[in-house]
Amino acid sequence: MSFQQGLSGLSAAATNLDVIGNNVANANTVGFKGSTVQFADVYANSLAGASGGSGSGGGAQAGTGATVGAVAQQFGQGTITTTNNSMDIAINGNGFFRMSNNGAITYTRNGQFHLDQNGFMVDNSGNQLTGYKVSPGGTIITSSPGPLQIPSTPLPPQPTANVTAGVSLSASATAPATAVFNPADPTSYNNSTSTSVFDSLGNSHVAALYFQRQALPLGPLGAATVTAGSTAMALGSTAGLAAGNTLTVNGVTYTISAVTSPTSLTVSQPAAANFTGAPTSTNAPSSSWNTFLTVDGAPVPSPTAAMSVMTFNTNGTLATPTGPVPSASFTPAGAAAQTLTFNFAGSTQFGTSFGVNTLAQDGYATGQLNGINTNADGTIVGKYTNGQTKNLGQVVLASFSNPEGLQSMSNNQWAQSGTSGVPLVGSPTSASLGTLQSGAVENSNVDLTAALVDMITAQRTYQANAQSIKTQDQMMQTMINLR
Repeated sequence: MSFQQGLSGLSAAATNLDVIGNNVANANTVGFKGSTVQFADVYANSLAGASGGSGSGGGAQAGTGATVGAVAQQFGQGTITTTNNSMDIAINGNGFFRMSNNGAITYTRNGQFHLDQNGFMVDNSGNQLTGYKVSPGGTIITSSPGPLQIPSTPLPPQPTANVTAGVSLSASATAPATAVFNPADPTSYNNSTSTSVFDSLGNSHVAALYFQRQALPLGPLGAATVTAGSTAMALGSTAGLAAGNTLTVNGVTYTISAVTSPTSLTVSQPAAANFTGAPTSTNAPSSSWNTFLTVDGAPVPSPTAAMSVMTFNTNGTLATPTGPVPSASFTPAGAAAQTLTFNFAGSTQFGTSFGVNTLAQDGYATGQLNGINTNADGTIVGKYTNGQTKNLGQVVLASFSNPEGLQSMSNNQWAQSGTSGVPLVGSPTSASLGTLQSGAVENSNVDLTAALVDMITAQRTYQANAQSIKTQDQMMQTMINLR
């Protein structure tokens, strides 16, 4: 008789209880991966034992007990819980964070990060999170990953260079009463709108656009003939004129009552005297609009001149300009000279009231970093006080052909080993790598209920092995007492 089977069972069961206890202890450890004990049976290696001693073969061997074959970690996905820290990152799927400690590389699933005094993203042990860096313009540089550092420097200002202005002008609008544009005189333009633009120092300025409808050209109307006491007026052509328009003839401004033919019309008041001559003005509109620009109330250019002329097709769509329109150069106080390039594409002239469909510009003031967010593909995006965003880096993940072969270390870290295979490093969502979730962590994958049940089972196994030793002891005592 032998105590070996029972002793080996006690040792294996004790190891199992240790592993289960470690799982329970780390049930609340972020990124922890539970382990299971894999047992193996043990047989004595002897040639004599292979014959069984009675011709029955190796199947007659009783075995010498059990041993622990391996303690295998289970890399199943843990549940993801949101946090109030935007720097926390959870991995959903395959992969490990790649950490650096003075060049020593380790791997983890614990995404609880913060910034150290130098702006590096680190874990609670001071290990630096690694990833791809960015160019000054925010382009990801997918070369060798290195420690990710979040710059605290302010985002430099960008002077406005381009303005997109899509407006809806009214087809029923008439030419303004005052033909010479003056931004201070609302009778010299039909509509206006404004937006903020920025200079090279990041200072804000008000750029205002004014739209002035051009009157119908007088030349095609020809000579006007009026007769004293009559409301009839003859013209070379009445094309473009309509009831309600005004027409100035011989110093008298007449309001058109009706257009009666291609060459005649009636007006609201009779003529005081006979006269034949060219009209001197009209508020009848053409399909063209003058566009004027002021910056902080000052005309650009100065003296005042139209920046561009917008013309429209008969269906109300923009005919000209067909491309960008540069303004004249202007120099804000203390800043560099600049020009604004306007894009009026999408502007229309329909039978509706004036409206602004699009008004945007590409400049901004200086801004301070006030938050970061990590996208699903690992791109770290900085948010600035001026409303701008900028790529600050990209977190990388590493995968292994045999993650169970990784060497476990303290503080939720693993290290590469000979059986894990080499790390395959890439950006999240690429190849077989998982996605990232900002402001969240991956909880331990230990099922506490199942672990407690396993603990009860392991305890019963330990007790059973202890009982087998007790039985062996009783049997041996019986043999000693034989006479």
